[in-house]
Amino acid sequence: MSDEQNGIGLSGRNRIKDFRTLKVWEKAHALTLSVYKVTASFPREELFGLTSQMRRSSSSIPTNIAEGCGANTDPEFARFCQIAVRSTCELEYQLLLSRDLGYLPPPNHGEMESSVIEVRRMLIAFVQKLRKNEFPT
Repeated sequence: MSDEQNGIGLSGRNRIKDFRTLKVWEKAHALTLSVYKVTASFPREELFGLTSQMRRSSSSIPTNIAEGCGANTDPEFARFCQIAVRSTCELEYQLLLSRDLGYLPPPNHGEMESSVIEVRRMLIAFVQKLRKNEFPT
């Protein structure tokens, strides 16, 4: 597949790519849905605290990937993906806090933590490829 066909021009310019086709976006979206589901059972007093923070940090991951798909250059796209990486770190801590406060059962925490780590690893690899001007399929 040529650079033009996969969305990367020879000059490093990136055409708008459909974020829904990216595996990392799919996994980040699924993670966000899981966070919304699990936080629905958090105490009401956490609605504007931890619940809101976890929902914002989790939704920030696929949102930044989607926004980056509209970037004009690979370095710009990589910057949005790097923001998504930082959001995975934020969410990882919030999951730990939720577990330690007794809001998130340890088995749920383990599954969700594994998902966060997987998405982070995928994003880091994606950023590295973007910086090398190789668009992963």
